Amino acid sequence: MEKLTFTMENYLEAIYELSAQGAGARVSDIALRLGVTKASTNSAMSTLSEKGLIVSEKYKEIFLTPEGLKLAELTSKKHHVIRQFLTEVLKVELSVAEADACAIEHVISSDSIAAMQVFMQSDRE
Repeated sequence: MEKLTFTMENYLEAIYELSAQGAGARVSDIALRLGVTKASTNSAMSTLSEKGLIVSEKYKEIFLTPEGLKLAELTSKKHHVIRQFLTEVLKVELSVAEADACAIEHVISSDSIAAMQVFMQSDRE
């Protein structure tokens, strides 16, 4: 599968974080979380559905497919590791770290994420 755009990764991450205990995410909640319109969200959902990353079911709830879940978990993990590294190691203010993590998560390699995790783990020992 070709690489998703930053925007599509953000939508997947939002669906992942809004989906709790098997419940799906609603378009209105996704739009609110990302600060976009419902129309933009619906358009993105069509794209993600065409790529086989989500399914839209009854009451318009959106569910991640196994492939969508895998991508969303990876993006979310990168986000959390970067934010933790920025706040705990570099002492960056949380709001700045959050914004930076959201931007960096899309371009950073898995190798760099792993190195950050190793660094933070060794720092605690």
